[in-house]
Amino acid sequence: MANHKGHRVQYDSFSDYLASLKSARPKGPLAMIFVEDNVEVASTIRHHISARFETILVFCPPEIEIPSALTGKVTIITDDAHRIHGIEPAINKMITAVPGIWMYYCYNGEYLFHPFNETRTVGEMLGFHTEERRDAMLTYVVDLYAGDLDAHPDAVSIPDAYLDKSGYYALARTDKWNNPIERQMDFFGGLRWRFEEHIPAPRRKIDRIGLFKSKQGLQMIPGHIFNDDEYNTFACPWHHNLTATICSFRTAKALKRNPGSKFDIDTFKWHNSAKFDWHSQQLLDLGLMEPGQWF
Repeated sequence: MANHKGHRVQYDSFSDYLASLKSARPKGPLAMIFVEDNVEVASTIRHHISARFETILVFCPPEIEIPSALTGKVTIITDDAHRIHGIEPAINKMITAVPGIWMYYCYNGEYLFHPFNETRTVGEMLGFHTEERRDAMLTYVVDLYAGDLDAHPDAVSIPDAYLDKSGYYALARTDKWNNPIERQMDFFGGLRWRFEEHIPAPRRKIDRIGLFKSKQGLQMIPGHIFNDDEYNTFACPWHHNLTATICSFRTAKALKRNPGSKFDIDTFKWHNSAKFDWHSQQLLDLGLMEPGQWF
């Protein structure tokens, strides 16, 4: 059931929200933020409001409070099934319910950056991407971590954020017969690479098809990819395409919470650490996203 307090729009379950779509189709681009805990929830929402998504859905456990200054700008769905069953079921239900619009997803403590995002909206970027006959966009999940773990034991700090400036690599993605798949690669690096002994092998990749256009029959499958192979490609056959970056505290936070790794890590900083300046140009300069033909 929807709860409308002033401008606050809140649904007590995802099923209630899906039922509401029969009378009111959301506008795209649409962002889905999956809240796992209370870390940097407000900053994540503010960042994606600033990116100018037309619709922002916040999947939020009932015990987590969204600041009142933000509730009028998002739709809150107090459903935490994603913490148990993963995010794929929710995303796939949204794809089925609302075909034909651009969608994006992330977790709290993650921040989308795209080329020139300080002056151009996510909608403008996706408009150009659509003109290039692309229906999905590769995003690299770049790990952020606090420089001082004594001051920030959960490894999360906006003003003290660092990232790895090198150490990223790609391997050809293969099919079940071990043949390379055209224009698909698995990307690695960051904390998942440096601390791989603490990361299960299926979770070491840093590539995610974070932006995609919904359509009938499309489904997300494990590995942050889709059942349509073209959606999983990093570029079209003719030239480089736009890519974007999701800067994420999620891995650092998990490594400092997990008893198996918590006491093994005194610092995440190394000789290839760089202070993150929260600007798209730094990510472009480091080769962590691609402007393609968009200038």
